[in-house]
Amino acid sequence: MYLSPIRPSDFDFFSSELMPRLGDQIVTYTPEGGMPEMPEESLVILGIPEDRGTEANAGCADAPDRIRKYLYALACPADDARLYDFGNIAVGQEVEDTYYALTETLAEFLKHDNTVLLLGGSQDLTFPAYKAYERISRIINISTIDPRFDIEPYEEMTSRTYMRHIVMQTPNYLFFHANLGCQKYFVGNSQLQLMDDLKFDAYRLGDLQKDMKRAEAMLRNADLVSVDIAAVRQSDAPGVGAPSPHGFYGEELCQMLSFAGKSDKVSCLGLFEVNPDYDRGDQTVHMAAQAAWHFIEGWFARVMDSPRLAPEQCRRYKVLMEDHGTELLFYKSKLSDRWWVEVPCDDPELHELYSRHLLLPCTYADYEQAMQGEIPALWWRYYNRLHP
Repeated sequence: MYLSPIRPSDFDFFSSELMPRLGDQIVTYTPEGGMPEMPEESLVILGIPEDRGTEANAGCADAPDRIRKYLYALACPADDARLYDFGNIAVGQEVEDTYYALTETLAEFLKHDNTVLLLGGSQDLTFPAYKAYERISRIINISTIDPRFDIEPYEEMTSRTYMRHIVMQTPNYLFFHANLGCQKYFVGNSQLQLMDDLKFDAYRLGDLQKDMKRAEAMLRNADLVSVDIAAVRQSDAPGVGAPSPHGFYGEELCQMLSFAGKSDKVSCLGLFEVNPDYDRGDQTVHMAAQAAWHFIEGWFARVMDSPRLAPEQCRRYKVLMEDHGTELLFYKSKLSDRWWVEVPCDDPELHELYSRHLLLPCTYADYEQAMQGEIPALWWRYYNRLHP
């Protein structure tokens, strides 16, 4: 693995018996203590001090350790919490070297069923994170929390083109993509049409703020979650290269990362584009640390109750769609009240290939819609990906 150690003493935090800090529970790769043994089914933190792929946000490479300063000082989210910080990805002479180091290192952690929290760095690092799944031959879903789609039609890999590069990969290991929080004045009609042509989903900022349950379902459907901190409004997150007066509130970002942490499917989440150079009193790095904390808290609260993993913990509901000549199967967890709907696939080869993705997270509103005789739009979009 291509890693550089860190010094927790640089993140100086006070702890007490009444208030143990997260930093007390982190096994850290340090120059003195050496690298921890590879954990299994654990939560791992990796920093990536790389920003050569950013557009107009140079300086975000300094974010990982600045975020750690606040993250280590936050209260421990669970009494028995134990997680690992393997330091920072070693930055290469060329940005492609850093990409390779991240892909190889992340793939190694994923092989051991770990969940990895990436502290960037610029959002183009989502591409080598995707390549790590390709390296282990795992077809995935990606959800992005981003005001833009990052599918600009340029050959150069940047934080505004990485999603296009992922889509253009052959063979392709991306099954489904959902953008959460897009703002139409940043994407335009042609990009919205492109997302529709690709059978991807895009949820506008205002729609999600009215119904965060939809964000929960789409984050629960993801394997890889990529967060551009510019999705948060400037008043809450001034430390970005392209701030906007509109966006999610900081507490909404924390809520979404809690959703991602609680998902039994999410295995990697990246926080990108935090720029200490543009920050005010470390407001943005502090907010990013709190958002990361909510992901960590969610991870330790996982109940692993999806129908795929624990069918005995779910109730099944059949809804006959008479006008369509089909039947929808919904599942509701007895433990968390979360919902899924099954997407049929009659082709045995495709069924085996996409078996991890045939139970689609949804909401109670989708079930109610089906009860009214209307197939939910999300089900149709997903179904059409399996039956082009």
